[in-house]
Amino acid sequence: MEETLVREYRGGIEECVHVGHICGVNDKGEIQYAVGDPRAVSFLRSAGKPFQAIPVVRHGADAAFGLNDAEGAIMIGSHRAEPFHVEALEAIMRKTGIAEEQLICHPTYPLSVYATEDLLRANRPKRAIYHNCSGKHLGILALCKAMGYPMESYGEPDHPAQREILETLAYLAGIPVERVGLGTDGCGFPVFALPLNALATAFLKLACPDLIDNDEIRAAVVTIVRRMNAHSEMVAGTDRICSSLLLDPNIVAKGGAKGVYCFGLKKERLAFAYKVLDGSEDEWPLIAASILEQIGYDNQATIDRMHALAPADIRNDNKRVVGRNQAEFTLHLS
Repeated sequence: MEETLVREYRGGIEECVHVGHICGVNDKGEIQYAVGDPRAVSFLRSAGKPFQAIPVVRHGADAAFGLNDAEGAIMIGSHRAEPFHVEALEAIMRKTGIAEEQLICHPTYPLSVYATEDLLRANRPKRAIYHNCSGKHLGILALCKAMGYPMESYGEPDHPAQREILETLAYLAGIPVERVGLGTDGCGFPVFALPLNALATAFLKLACPDLIDNDEIRAAVVTIVRRMNAHSEMVAGTDRICSSLLLDPNIVAKGGAKGVYCFGLKKERLAFAYKVLDGSEDEWPLIAASILEQIGYDNQATIDRMHALAPADIRNDNKRVVGRNQAEFTLHLS
């Protein structure tokens, strides 16, 4: 059964309640912390992007086209199409020879309000690379080009790149491929559903690659996580939770649409996956801060950044305090 994660109050009256599930796993493969159902099934959505990038790095497609670490990082990102994101995406297209028209993600305006306003003022059209998943798409297209795979069908579940992604995720999550649920993501790619404990286990392998037996996958994970920490701005963008958490070199983190969020702690050898059942993302930083506080995390600056992204005070448009946000859950030891 789900439990309350966050309550919002306005004028002292409860206005919103956000319920969900949290799972924390340790390096022994055990569920160490739980709130609600730690085995609740959730689609990964964009939280799956680090795993979708593994075949690209494993087979050297990034190196084959001379991509740098920032360009490699945006392949893992849910970017906002800020100018520095667009610069990296266009560099990938130049180096790989991939045309924007080959991307199956739909042309759109950036998720960044400021970037969109600038484009509208300049009377600029929507573009496929403004889609927040375009880096992932360019990565898989680069893999197809390097490996000689069909490029037109790169988003189909039976494509060799997509099959390898599925097999890699199942391997890292420690479950049979048959237990991974499949759907279609907003960008057109296959999207995977896993129990939260399996998803947390996969993120633990990102944080602790020594737990990965396969040498090639382990080496790819080390490269991917290094890029995520070194170029956190490419994984999300300005004032976003992923980029903020990844400033801490001890953390690897990625969220996805509809309320799913995951992070792994390298030194503590723990990983957490949580799902806000109403699909809201606004509560992510407050939940992350509460988890870190409850386990006694020793980097207060990271916790402070989370509270800055999701302040306890709710302010109206005139910056007046009109309510408060409050984390309500207690991590249960399993």
